[in-house]
Amino acid sequence: MTHLSQTILMRSMALCLTLAAAAVGAQSLDSLKNDASTPGDVTTYGMSWGQQRHSSLTQVNASTVKRLAPVWNLSLDNSANASSQPLVIDGTMYVATHTHTLAIDAVSGKQKWKSPIELPTDISAFLCCGTQTRGMAALDGVLYRTTLDAHVVAINMKDGKQIWKVKAADYKQGYSMTHAPLIAGGVLITGISGGEYGARGFLDGWDLKTGEKKWHRWTTAAPGEKGGDTWNPEMYKTGGAPTWLTGTYDPELDLVYWGIGNGAPWNAAQRGGDSLYIGSVLAIRPSSGEIVWHYQFSPGDPYDYDGTNELVLAELPVNGKPTKVLMQANRNGFFYVLDRTSGKLLKADQFARKVNWATGIDMKTGRPVDTPMTTAVKKTETQTDFIEVWPSVFGGKKGSPRFQCNK
Repeated sequence: MTHLSQTILMRSMALCLTLAAAAVGAQSLDSLKNDASTPGDVTTYGMSWGQQRHSSLTQVNASTVKRLAPVWNLSLDNSANASSQPLVIDGTMYVATHTHTLAIDAVSGKQKWKSPIELPTDISAFLCCGTQTRGMAALDGVLYRTTLDAHVVAINMKDGKQIWKVKAADYKQGYSMTHAPLIAGGVLITGISGGEYGARGFLDGWDLKTGEKKWHRWTTAAPGEKGGDTWNPEMYKTGGAPTWLTGTYDPELDLVYWGIGNGAPWNAAQRGGDSLYIGSVLAIRPSSGEIVWHYQFSPGDPYDYDGTNELVLAELPVNGKPTKVLMQANRNGFFYVLDRTSGKLLKADQFARKVNWATGIDMKTGRPVDTPMTTAVKKTETQTDFIEVWPSVFGGKKGSPRFQCNK
């Protein structure tokens, strides 16, 4: 699907959403926690706090898929990028585009309300990577979304009216927001885009009722902080490390896991060292933004591999013991499995067909084994020679999410 106006629902989905209308009660934190086990609704981004994107519904299978047929379609707006994951709550589908928020009857396709997002006329001049919005969060009758001009908005689910709106950053400094917020530990958590413009990345925690900022966490380490010595002087201030895809949450550990993006500039020699926390995953406390542990996928990252791809949570046997794990198919071409309690690397294997920037991941240090090409690139402030890097800047896997298949 390349255009949001091409949104099409299938007959089997109509049946599923009819079930949702009957099954879902008043939305609560429990409905978010149990989203993965209640297939008649979709209350979270990724269909669970762990973003497994798995449904136990069996109506659509190898035998019935050929009978899928269009039921209805609805033109949403002139959105040029169909990246938004709808929510489905009490038989209503909620969709965010970059210019509107919509409520749609999930069975009939009838629009219930449409609320505009007012954007500055010059916004396109400050955007890196397209006019897109990836989704929303919802709780207790309120929708939460972000905007391209770096605002966070709370919207009444019944009528689409704005409840509160707060400014997260100045879009004229290169900041924007395209992701779905995350509700974790009773806090609304948002990230930021803008790494390509030298913006300094961060995460924010907001009060769900009022929009008051509860905490602010920079994602480049400053002098005097752990990791502050991994930057050349002053480079952390414009060092990138954006947080442009939604994180995951383990309520039992009370830890949020958020992927951190590229460094700015891409030239690693100018930044110096590992440039923490670019190309990493952070485990943070949702109540305070405190960093509990981190793991860096691509130290120094001269190739824009990021660490923002979805962080899938599961429980897997490790040495015969059930273990809480976090998994990511990174753009650098390696698939990682971490112990999400401690951040310890459990496994890392190449999944991309071709990788030439590293020969593998050292399981003792957790660091990639750089090839001579990468070692040279990290030391070169002015790159004049043509080199061929695999994976490319688009990565072994880009932003489109993977999913969990349990059969």
